[in-house]
Amino acid sequence: MKKIVFVTMGIIAMALTSCKEQGAEQPWIVDRFDDIKIIRYEVPEFENQSLNDKLLIYYLGESAKCGRDILLDQNFKYNLKIRRALEKIYTSYDGCKECDEFKAMEKYLKKVWLANGIHHHYSNDKFQPEFSREWFSQQWDKYGVESPVEKEVILEAIFNKDLYATRLNQAKGADVIAPSAGNYYEGLTQAEVEKFYNDMIKKAGNDPCPISYGLNSKLVKKNGKIYEQTYKIGGMYTEALEQVVYWLEKAHEIAEEPLKTTIGLLINYYKSGDLRDFDAFNVSWVKDTTSNVDFVNGFTEVYGDPLGYKASWESVVNFLDKEACRRTQIISENAQWFEDHSPINPAYRKEKVKGVSAKVITVAMLGGDTYPTTPIGINLPNADWIRKEHGSKSVTIDNITYAYKKAAQGGGFSEEFVLREEDRARMKEYGKLSDDLHTDLHECLGHGSGQLAPGTTGTELGVYSSALEETRADLFALYYLGDEKMVELGLIPSLDVAKAQYASYVMNGAMTQLSRIELGKDVEQAHMRNRKLISCWAYDLGKAENVIEWVVKDRKRYIVVNDFDKLRTIFGEQLREIQRIKSEGDFEAGKALIEKYAVKIDQDLHKEVRERYYALNIEPYGGFVNPEYELVKEGDKIVDVKVSYPANYVEQHLHYSKEYSFLPSLN
Repeated sequence: MKKIVFVTMGIIAMALTSCKEQGAEQPWIVDRFDDIKIIRYEVPEFENQSLNDKLLIYYLGESAKCGRDILLDQNFKYNLKIRRALEKIYTSYDGCKECDEFKAMEKYLKKVWLANGIHHHYSNDKFQPEFSREWFSQQWDKYGVESPVEKEVILEAIFNKDLYATRLNQAKGADVIAPSAGNYYEGLTQAEVEKFYNDMIKKAGNDPCPISYGLNSKLVKKNGKIYEQTYKIGGMYTEALEQVVYWLEKAHEIAEEPLKTTIGLLINYYKSGDLRDFDAFNVSWVKDTTSNVDFVNGFTEVYGDPLGYKASWESVVNFLDKEACRRTQIISENAQWFEDHSPINPAYRKEKVKGVSAKVITVAMLGGDTYPTTPIGINLPNADWIRKEHGSKSVTIDNITYAYKKAAQGGGFSEEFVLREEDRARMKEYGKLSDDLHTDLHECLGHGSGQLAPGTTGTELGVYSSALEETRADLFALYYLGDEKMVELGLIPSLDVAKAQYASYVMNGAMTQLSRIELGKDVEQAHMRNRKLISCWAYDLGKAENVIEWVVKDRKRYIVVNDFDKLRTIFGEQLREIQRIKSEGDFEAGKALIEKYAVKIDQDLHKEVRERYYALNIEPYGGFVNPEYELVKEGDKIVDVKVSYPANYVEQHLHYSKEYSFLPSLN
């Protein structure tokens, strides 16, 4: 499970603690549109890697680019056609490029690139175009857009606001499949999907090593028959996966053990589509704690599926930040202590923590569901039995957090939303350190902690599973960040670091993150739900003692923490209950918490937050452009790989669409 950074950019701006300066005087923000800023990230120390590692990064990076179209198609069945139509018109257009219609289409296209489709990457709502249907239809005809889909079908998909209105529906009491535009199911109801996979699970019996049923397939019902279209070479998405594997094979040729075996197992999986092969790859991957170059590549996270079966395609290529790995090494070495002292029911603690590894990495390439928006931390694999028997691998992505920080400096956020000077001072001094450690604890230990009760499969929480899992990991991190053990281990200078995190976390969860949601909408995204659940639930639990308080000053609302020690105790109580819910598969209890605290928004507060936030001219979302790599040759011999940092968002996406677009428009 990954911890995605959607921390308000202003919060990051307060974290001014310096990390190693990474170079260049180029602007960190390379484009701005709508509620988005596009940021470049650097790859420090790439030049100092061995030639073999540079080549591994290059080959794995090419593989990461090749799966781009898969995600678009997974997000919505007409995304590829729409993106290609937009790009055709955009690059062919010979009219006035300063006119409102063209500028509006350009903004829409940029949003489609960022979200990998026509639905917002975070809210899941469909974008509403600011150019007219008539104008777009005229350009379609003028510039000869080729399509296997009738033009009217595409126009309806773009302009009919009620059609395909959300990519991911999680409304209480609804059939979540029918209203969701995601392309994971066709012709099925929620009940049919759940029965299909529950029957599979029952048939497998008490399998100690269950596969992740449905992870790499589309489920289709035709002529009354239900069957899976598996993502593999020779199956669905074969055109792109063949290219993904081509570059994996190039990496496999030069890789050394144990990375060589791991890459080979991934290739086998893409060729077979067998989820047992995927598990074999994950076991090998999690055991490899020594390779300098590492990667994620595959159908991994299930956030895009309202039922949590289907995984989106993603890739991350990285290498070790050896200097920054000290803190994650300390955390990993003390994993058993953290597990043994967890406030959860002892029956749900792991008797022996296995295979926990954590490191700080430098990202070299992002692809699929990690591009252009990306996590700041990753913990994998997701299969509970692998985590129990073999452990997990956690990473914190330092150069991405650094880029966010550089792009977010200034803006007046803290003055606007943080009431007390002492809180602002702590956030300024310890903001980056507290964020980094929260991510480390969340990914390294939070997701890897605890165990299921006998008889629990891990699938019982259904549509609420992702939000509850992120809640569990966040609570683990919050609870331990305030433990004296962190000072004892030399990870923090004092508990002021925890106070900085507690104040900013509650403010973000209960208040400032609402800036990202349209007025009148509910909270839908799993990470936003988890933060709102923790913050609002904690407020209720501490209300009698005024642990957390809403304060009105100058007609503005603020939320402050009055008692940090008691808040930590509350975090422990919350963690105990969330772990119980997961361990026992208590769907009704999980549902009750999510629906009470995590979904609905106070509309007056929502309006106020948005007005105050947007008055600062701070974009709430950030995306990235990837670095570019070039092989340096002397004759036929490769002698080096050079990295450069493009500053043009449009050019990068047009280049990717030209060179790395392998799928048909309909799949």
